[in-house]
Amino acid sequence: MGASRAGVIPQTESCSNLISLVLALEASSSTKLLGLYAHAGHSYYGTTQATALDYLRQEFESLLVTASSLLSAFPSHPLVLSVGATPTATSIRNLLLSETETSIETWKECHALRATIQAIRDIGCSIEIHAGVYPTLDIQQLTTHALPENLLQWDNLALTIIAEIASLYPDRGANGTTEALIGAGTLALGREPCKAYSGWGVVSPWNREGVEMPTQGPEEAVGWRVGRINQEHGILTWNGGKEVEEKLEVGQKVRVWPNHACVAGSGFGFYLVVDGGDEIVDVWPRWRGW
Repeated sequence: MGASRAGVIPQTESCSNLISLVLALEASSSTKLLGLYAHAGHSYYGTTQATALDYLRQEFESLLVTASSLLSAFPSHPLVLSVGATPTATSIRNLLLSETETSIETWKECHALRATIQAIRDIGCSIEIHAGVYPTLDIQQLTTHALPENLLQWDNLALTIIAEIASLYPDRGANGTTEALIGAGTLALGREPCKAYSGWGVVSPWNREGVEMPTQGPEEAVGWRVGRINQEHGILTWNGGKEVEEKLEVGQKVRVWPNHACVAGSGFGFYLVVDGGDEIVDVWPRWRGW
């Protein structure tokens, strides 16, 4: 929904025809209709808690009207209503917050969402919220601001790509800043941009003495970014003043937060899982292929 990627629009002739076809196939025992699915891909462009909650409500309501129509003809048919782009799946945690912890706009959206969820329960449907990139999160999710800042911050981004600094180029960057060549490019980081800043990844404080976690989001944070990218390599650029530029060294390993963890993660056969520090506590093989 919202991006014209796939599916049909609720309460249209195309939607009615599709449901009729699926029910006919179910009657012939060649398939089984388990439920309805909606994905608000355009929710990635939201920038507030209220917006993310509104998109989640729209996901639910698009399925609610469709389910109501189907159940009017087949009242005993069980249905699972499945929703959740990652920003909307993330936003449901706002329902656990108190009124004093949210803005008036967010609180109103919470009330509207609760009403829609209750309406779904009233017609006897089950609810499923699927995760997407929710288990790892990434810079794109950080910029949706789907949760309060204390619940959605840099520390919550679980996936990083380790890269080695191969070369340094003093004074080559903007305002005489340094640029650095790293051994991670499109194949390692992906090539999806992020609406909040011009870059392909942000360098974390890991393995950089004296450097602390960013205190601002990608829109304003000062630090090293993957400012340019090609297939095999990325170019780190400094987006602050030369006088506050943080030192890098050839051969140094850095960890990069990618814009989109789904795309970045697909380039690797396994993930090294660390718990807190640098100790590897598990190795997760990745399922490959489509």
